[in-house]
Amino acid sequence: MRNKCFLMIAGLLWMGCTAAVLPPAERIKPLPEVDAGRLTGTLSAAVRIPSVTGSSTKNFEAVETLLRRSFPLTFSRLDVQKFPGGSLLLEWSGRNQEKLPYLLLGHLDVVPVESGTESDWNFPPFSGAIANGYVWGRGTLDCKTTVVTILAAVEGLLATGFSPERTLYLAFGADEEVGGHTGAAAIASALDARSVRLLFTLDEGNVIVSDIMPGLDQPAAIIGVAEKGYVSFELTARGAGGHSSMPPRSSAAGRLARAIVTVEASPMPGAIEGPTRAMLESIAPHLDTATRLAIGALPLSEPLILRSYDATPALSAQVRTTTAVTMMTAGTKENVLPQKAEAVVNFRLRPGDTAAGVADHLRRVIDDPEIEISQRGKANEASPVAALDSSGYKLVSDAIRQTFPEAIVVPGLVVGGTDTRHYVGLAEASLRFGPMRLGPSDLARIHGTNERIGVNNIVEMAQFYRQLIVDADRASRPR
Repeated sequence: MRNKCFLMIAGLLWMGCTAAVLPPAERIKPLPEVDAGRLTGTLSAAVRIPSVTGSSTKNFEAVETLLRRSFPLTFSRLDVQKFPGGSLLLEWSGRNQEKLPYLLLGHLDVVPVESGTESDWNFPPFSGAIANGYVWGRGTLDCKTTVVTILAAVEGLLATGFSPERTLYLAFGADEEVGGHTGAAAIASALDARSVRLLFTLDEGNVIVSDIMPGLDQPAAIIGVAEKGYVSFELTARGAGGHSSMPPRSSAAGRLARAIVTVEASPMPGAIEGPTRAMLESIAPHLDTATRLAIGALPLSEPLILRSYDATPALSAQVRTTTAVTMMTAGTKENVLPQKAEAVVNFRLRPGDTAAGVADHLRRVIDDPEIEISQRGKANEASPVAALDSSGYKLVSDAIRQTFPEAIVVPGLVVGGTDTRHYVGLAEASLRFGPMRLGPSDLARIHGTNERIGVNNIVEMAQFYRQLIVDADRASRPR
C-alpha cells in the first residue's frame, strides 16, 4: 500500500510540475488560395446525386461523370481504374519509385434518409443547398466532401505543374456504408496483387472537435490510430409452445429476457489503455491542474476515470467493448406461446478484446445451458494500433498544425468502422482523420437529420490535403 501511495504522489507531482498549459501553434506560412465558389458548387452537385448504398449504378456513374467534369486535369493525367459497383482507384505515379507510396481514402456512397423524416430537414436532404454559410445534404459529412476536397487538392497542384516524387493513390469506394466488401476490398486486393506497400493510409474517422472535455478551451484534432472491431451474436431460447392459458413456469421468451437483462447488466470490462490513454496524455498539458493530476496518476486513477467516462455513452465507447441488443423476435400470436425466441447482440471490439473473448464472456455471464449462443456472420477484429512515431502520423500531424494552428493534435480511437480495415495489411500506419470542424451538436448530423458542412471548412479541407500531399512528397522515408 505504501508503494502505491508513493507512485500516486510521484505521478501527481510530475504532472503538476511539468505539464504547463501549452499555447496553440502558429501557422508557418500562408495557405494556397482556393476557389470556394467552385468547390462548394461541385460538392452541392455531388450531394444532389442520391448515391445511396445499393442504389442504381446510374447514380454512381453520374457521380463519376461529375468528378471527371469538375477535375479534368486529375482524371486525364492520373491512371484511373474502375471497379464493379462504381468504386474508383486513381494512381498519381511518382518519379522516385524508391519512396513508398501512400493512399488517401473516401467513399462515394451515402446512407439513406429515414422515411418520414424528410420534413425535419431545413433543406431537402438531397438538395445540396448552399445557405447560411453551409452546404446542406446527405453526404456533406459522410463523405462526399472528403472526396471532393482531395480531388481539389490534386487538381490545384496539377495546375501549378507539380509532379510528385512519391506515388499517391486515391481510393473511393462505392459500398463503404455496408462494409466495403466489393469496393475497398477489391481495390485492396488489386493493390496487394501488384505487391504495393504503403507508407500510410488516411481515411475518414475522427475529426476536429470543440468542447471535447471540460477545461479544454482549444479544439482537438483527433487522429484515429485504431478502429474498433465488430461482431454480433445470436441468443436463442426454445420452448414447447402451446396455448397461453396454460403457460409453463419458464418460457422461451422469459429465459431470453433474463439472458438479455444479464448481458446488459454485465458489460465487458473497460480500461484506460492504448489509443484512449495516449489521447488523454496528449491532452493533459492543455487541461486544468486537477484533471492533469488525475491523468498523471494512471493507472492508479483508472477506476475514477472509467466512472467518469461511463457516464456518457460516447465516452464509454472509448474505453470498453460496447454491448448493444439490436434485434429481438418471438411469437406469432398473442395467445400462443413461442417455441423460439431470438435476440441479436452487437459488440464493438476495443483493441485488446476479441470475438472469441466476447463469446466466452457471454457464456460466463448468461450461465444458462438452455440459451444457445452463436456468432452471426464474420467478425471484424479490432485493428492494429498505428505507432505515434510513424512517418504517416507525423506527416498528418504536421499538416493539421499548418492548416489548423489553433487545434491541438492528439491520437484517438475510432468507434465506428471504415474502409481502412481492408488496407491495414498493406500499410505501415493506418490513420483515420477527416479535417472537419464539428461541435457537440454536429455529431448527431452524421447519418442524421440536417447533415451539413461549413463553406469555410470545405476550403480548409482542400488546403489540408494539399499541404499533406506536398509534405508527404518531401518526406525522405524510402522503401
